[in-house]
Formats: sequence, structure tokens, C-alpha cells
Amino acid sequence: MSDRNGPELALEALLAQDFVDESHMKAFAHALKLDDSYFDYQGDAASPPIAGTPIINHPNHTRIRKVSALSDFAPINLKVKRRSKKRKQHDKRSDYLFLFLRWPLLFFIFLFIMAEFGLYVIIRQLVNTKEWISACMWRGRKGRLRKNLRSARNYDQWKEAAIILDEYLDFQEWKKTDEDPFYDWKLVRKVKRSLRGLRDSNDVRGCLGVLETCIRSNFAGVESSRLYSETFLGTKDLIESYFDELERSLMFIRETPELSVDEKRRFFKSANTNLGISALCLSGGASFGYYHFGVVKAFLDAGLLPRVITGTSAGGLIAALVCTRTDEELKILLVPGLAKRITACEEPFNVWFKRFWQTGARFDSVTWAKKSSFFTRGSMTFKEAYTRTGRILNISVIPADRHSPTKLLNYMTAPDTVIWSAILASAAVPGILNPVVLMQKLKDGSIVPWSWGSRFKDGSLRVDIPIQALNQYFNVTHPVVSQVNPHVHLFFFASRGSAGKPVAHRKGKGWRGNFLLSAGEQWLKHELTKNFKVIRDLELLPQLLGQDWSSVFLQRFEGAVTIWPRTRLMDWFRILTDPDPIELERMIRVGESVTWPKLHMVENRARIEKQILLGRQIVHKVLKNKSRNDPRQFLLQKTIQIPVLSTPAQPSVMRTPSLSGSDSVPLSVDTDAEAAFARASPLYRRDHGPKNSSPGRQSDKDTRHRKWAAGTVVDEANVGGGGLAVPASLSVTSNDPPGFLARIRDKSISNLTLPSFSFEHGPSRYETSPDNRPETHWSSESSSDGYSLYEAS
Repeated sequence: MSDRNGPELALEALLAQDFVDESHMKAFAHALKLDDSYFDYQGDAASPPIAGTPIINHPNHTRIRKVSALSDFAPINLKVKRRSKKRKQHDKRSDYLFLFLRWPLLFFIFLFIMAEFGLYVIIRQLVNTKEWISACMWRGRKGRLRKNLRSARNYDQWKEAAIILDEYLDFQEWKKTDEDPFYDWKLVRKVKRSLRGLRDSNDVRGCLGVLETCIRSNFAGVESSRLYSETFLGTKDLIESYFDELERSLMFIRETPELSVDEKRRFFKSANTNLGISALCLSGGASFGYYHFGVVKAFLDAGLLPRVITGTSAGGLIAALVCTRTDEELKILLVPGLAKRITACEEPFNVWFKRFWQTGARFDSVTWAKKSSFFTRGSMTFKEAYTRTGRILNISVIPADRHSPTKLLNYMTAPDTVIWSAILASAAVPGILNPVVLMQKLKDGSIVPWSWGSRFKDGSLRVDIPIQALNQYFNVTHPVVSQVNPHVHLFFFASRGSAGKPVAHRKGKGWRGNFLLSAGEQWLKHELTKNFKVIRDLELLPQLLGQDWSSVFLQRFEGAVTIWPRTRLMDWFRILTDPDPIELERMIRVGESVTWPKLHMVENRARIEKQILLGRQIVHKVLKNKSRNDPRQFLLQKTIQIPVLSTPAQPSVMRTPSLSGSDSVPLSVDTDAEAAFARASPLYRRDHGPKNSSPGRQSDKDTRHRKWAAGTVVDEANVGGGGLAVPASLSVTSNDPPGFLARIRDKSISNLTLPSFSFEHGPSRYETSPDNRPETHWSSESSSDGYSLYEAS
């Protein structure tokens, strides 16, 4: 009885956790009330605030300044009369021909779009009807095998049913034939034979040379989705044996004693750069986003969950849950009982309609912040989440200004940014949620506005799947996309089948419906895209709700592998409704069933990435053990007293993947961006104030942040007359060690510390371990947009 109730008790314990910090919610609510003029003054580095000066607690008032004259002849606040300039109207659309033809042209283009869309729907329904008729003809054993495939309860059952169905339909014959026009089968065969022969003859150098040639993303076309769309499970036997031999060769290089540690380090670093890594991208889509739970669960159960995970809008909420929980916690949480914590849309109509009428948004930002705190484990930051689980969380947002570029928030670009504020910004669709301020955590645990209080909103309005940014920061070359956006979901159509889902007729060799219907579908889709591009390039579409909507349909919504959960018509009526446990169970089930056919394609790629990562980990461990024998390290351990802050006990952490006995932070992806971040270059410098700052004294920027925290979140009962509030003292004693030269002047060996260095792009080995590191131990100057480049240079 206790064993049966064990998972249920663990689930109840996890769901009962309350991570809401009321002081953080008050700071967030106050930041939303402030206007831009307040942050314009607070962010002025040329006029640093003076300690002890009272702050007006009203955003429309200015702070009282202490001023002094240079001499008796230098007046104070000299008024200068400026000649009024005539306002010139600069209207880029002053062309009368544009003003005359804009609306008629937009009207006729939309007529074409509506006609093409109607014809597109008719073609799709004809294809669905023909496929339904073909499926009805699957009777007897063929029908039973297909039913077993669709009724599988886990990935192992699905694989077993898929293998039997492939054998019954004679798809095994296609697997045994090496020739195919979609990959270079001759080159693959040569590489496989070379690796096997060199490995059998123990030729380490020769095997190393072949691996350096063939470890590339989609080498010889072996990762083409067309090679996985001819059968229900697997691909060509030649490709399967090629990946097996590649995996064995990497293990051979990793374990051979004939190569030095430095040679292995250079090889695995080069292989990691050339191959790249995989990433799981979760799209937005309101309540459609809960299908992502099933997708994540399928990857988790198969042990294929990537280290890099990105999410936008609803996908950002699921991505935050995944990146702040360990594998053990996720296996407990990803069940229908999680619906008890999904209460974003629980308000009745009379409540949210009144708010919408007054503010223009259906939902309240502070209320959503409290509800999303469970999914982010409170006010956890991007860097804290990375340290706890080893997964790299990315959330895409855009500034409220239409001309500013999209921002991808992660532990490098915004390490101290609070995750729940990023989730709210990523969900701030016009009419649903107003643009919000991103919040940043300081060393003392308080939170302040990030990037001078700039407002941000939903990143899916421009970039729903940030493939380019992921490649730039983390060398992602194999994005796996789970796409549930309702406006995109209608237009997904694999005319020749998709991975693990061959065409239902002609033994998977034909076109869906027939060639004419598939060609018509493709032509209409390109015509619709062309018309939307014309509207965008000619700037015909007006601004609706302060947003340019022309990019919503013109993004890249697919990846190397794209998963499209099968939705229902009822989902459109529940697009802003919380799922109950029964509905969430169905959505998880659907998400799993559409992910299983793609897993084998992802698994072949993940096997190579895993071997490269294991090689890098072993090299890193050997170099770390070697460095511990350094006499300087021995001197350091004997002389340095590392202060340990008293913090609540942290739960056991899981780093993905990890080595037994490894106590380091998660291994970096080893890209140029991470290398610059780890070396504290001027572009990504962290925990560094201005050069003229002395120990025990804070930088001006940190003082401004703390003045905001001390002067804005004030109890009204303690505020004096006139709305004035005297802030707390801004001078905080720094716990940072003194400078290197200052320690030399002390002439004391016990105070001498050596500059830290490491062989991998990670924190110094002299720091405390992640298990003992407090969650609030982050710098206030860590956000890249929060300070001037002149300070970092």
C-alpha cells in the first residue's frame, strides 16, 4: 500500500510547495507603476545619487539634489532661454499616391488571401478524406497491427508494434538496400569500412583523422528526414551501422592510452564544435502549449532530453519547469495531477472583463507572477537554474519598442534575471497581458528592474523559434521543435510523409492524397506567404494594438525535427482555458504519441553527442585532478579561508550529464560566446565594477540599484507627510576579497591568494560547490544591457 501511494505522496509534496516571495512581488508591482522618466534619471551614470538624499516616492516628482556653486560669480541653475523651434512633420508616408492606394490595395490583397485560404482548406479536407478512406481499408491483421501501434502506452510498446508493422508491409527490404538519392551512400560506406578497419588494426592516428573528417552536422545527408519517412521505425541499415561504428570509434579514441590528454582535449573540443548540439524548442500557443508536457515526457522517459531548451510564451512556462527541476522531480510532476497548479485562467468573466476594459489586458501581471513562481521555483535566476540542473534555459522576448531587436535571455545574456519575469514578458501578447519589466536579483536577494526598467513582450511576435541566436550562443545545429501555434498548425503538411509516419498508401512511396492535391497545397501555401510579404514590404498593414503583426506569419517555425501535436476543434474554444486533470492527461498522451515516431532520428544524433560529451568530461576530470597536485593549489588550500554563507539546505542536484565523483558545475557547451563569458571579457564581464572602485565600496550602478530597492518598496505607514520616504542606508559592506596588490602589501602569507584559473570554461575551482552556493550570490551588474560598455572596457 505504501509503495503504491509513494509517487502520489511525492507529487502532493511537490505540488504543495510555495515559492512566492511577497517582497519580490511588491517590488515587481511597484516597478510596473513607474514610468520611463524615473528610470531615465536613475540610469544616468553622469549624476550618481548622493547617499542620504531623500527620494520622492512618486514617479512624477524629481529627487531633491544637493548643488553648490563653483564660485561667487558662478550662478546656480542658470536659466537659459531657448528659441522655440518649429515642429516639422516628418511623415515617411507623405506620398499622396500611397495614401490614396493603401487601403484599396490592402483590401484586394486580403480578398486574394481569403480566396486562397478557402481553396487551401478544401484541398486539405480532400486529402484527409482520401487518407481516411485508405485507412478504412486496413482490415484484418494489417488493421490490428495499426491499432496496436496507436494504442501503445509507452515508447517500448510503440517500437515493438512499429517493427512488426514494418515487417508486415515489407519495409525491411527498403532498409537493406544501400542506394538512395537522398544521401551519399557510397561515401558513407567508405567511411564505415575505414573506421572499422582502422579500429581493428589499432591505428589510433588513422582513426582520429577519419573522425575529424566525418564528424559534421548532416554528414553525407545521413540526418535527412526523408530517410526516416519511409518506415515506421528506423532508416537504412547502412546508416544504422554507420552510427554504430561512429559511436564505437569515439569510445576507442576516448579509452586509448596512445593519445595524450592534450590531444584528446583538442580532438573532442573540435568534434563538439564541428558537430554542434541539439536543442529542444517549445513554441507558444496559449493553452495549446500544454501539449508540450507530453513531448517533454517522451524525451525524458527515453533519456534524450537535450541540455539546451528554449521556450516562448506558453512554451517558456514549460521550459522553465523543465530547467529548474531535476529528472527525478520531473518524472513525478509530469502527470495529470499537475493540473492543480495550472490556474492562470481561473478568474470569472466579470473580473477579467472589467480589467480588460480598464487596462486593455485580460490578465494581471502580478497575479500571473505569483502563479508562475511554482514553475520557476520562486525567484530563481537563469544562472541558478543552470547551476542546479545543468540545463540551459532560453526565453525569447522583444522590447516594447517596435524597432528594438529580439532578445534571447539565458544564463549568459541575463544570468541574474528572474525567470518568472521573463516568462511574463514572453507571454505579454497585446490584449492578453501588458508589457512588463524584467526583474534582476541582487546579491542581498532583493530584486530590481533590469535594463533601466524597459518593458518587454511576447517574443513569438517576431521570433518564435530563435534558431539563429541558439546557434550563435550554444552552437545549436540540430533544433528539435515542438510547434503548437494555432495559426501555424493549420499549414503543416508533409506531402511525402514525415519521420516515423510514412504515407498511408502505396507502401509509403506516394504523395499524400495524390500528386495533384499535394502540388496544389504547396502552391497555395507559397502564394499565401508571397501576399503576406507584399503587405509587409509595402507597409500596408496598420499598427493594431501597438504591434506590427506582419511578421507573425513570416517566421521560420520548423527545425531539423519538427513535432506537431494533433489538436482538436474543441481546443480552439478552450484556447484561454485551464485544463483539468482529465484534459491534461489527454494532452500528455497526444504529445507522447506524436513524439515517439521522431525519437529514433533524434537518438542516432544524440548517441554521437553523448560520446563527445563523455570524452570532454573525462578530459576535464583528468586535467582537474592534475591541477590539484599543483604546489600553488596546495598553498592556496592551506592559506585561504573561503567564507561560507549560511543558507537553507539545498536539495540534491542533478547535472546533465554527470560523472561519478564530479563536484564541478555543469560542463559548458564550449562555444566562443561561452568562452568569452567565462573569461570575463568586456562584452560578458560579470562581478566587475568600475576600475576605480575600492574594496568595501560599491559601484555607482550597484548603489543606484540598491537605492531603488530601498526607496521604492516602502510601507505607506512609514512614509512621512508629502509622500517622502527616507531610504535605508545604501552603503553595504562588500564580502569580496581585496585586490591582489593590496594583499601583497599586507606582507602576510595567510592573506595571499593566487588568481584563479581553470582548464574549462567554468567558474573557478576555488569557489564553493553548487550545493553550498546560496541562490542570492549573484552580481547586480551581470545583465549585459544593464551597464555601459565604457565601464567594462
